Amino acid sequence: MKKRTTPEFITSLEPNEIFVFGSNLRGMHGGGAAYVALRKFGAVMGQGVGLQGQSYAIPTMQGGVETIRPYVDEFIQFAREHSDLLFYVTRIGCGIAGFRDEEIAPLFEEAHGVENIVLPEGW
Repeated sequence: MKKRTTPEFITSLEPNEIFVFGSNLRGMHGGGAAYVALRKFGAVMGQGVGLQGQSYAIPTMQGGVETIRPYVDEFIQFAREHSDLLFYVTRIGCGIAGFRDEEIAPLFEEAHGVENIVLPEGW
């Protein structure tokens, strides 16, 4: 069976689906996927981490890759605890934050075994 991958553009979600996006700690969702999350999926201005509406914020703008890992680990644990939800992870950190896929994808290695987490192509 082929593993599902996150669509490049997400324009709508089913009630049990969550849009996972890269944020900044201040929760200023002004561009990229964060702006999509704010406009379409219930992200809250001023909340930079965690579940908000049908979106989940993972901070990516506070330093190097090593500063992102704790938030990714927290997200993976959250997804495990909420198996009724399906999480579509966008290419967090690979837009405005300036990281490359090969830097961020390894952070999600543990997510490969979690049925309700869908990752971008190649992650």
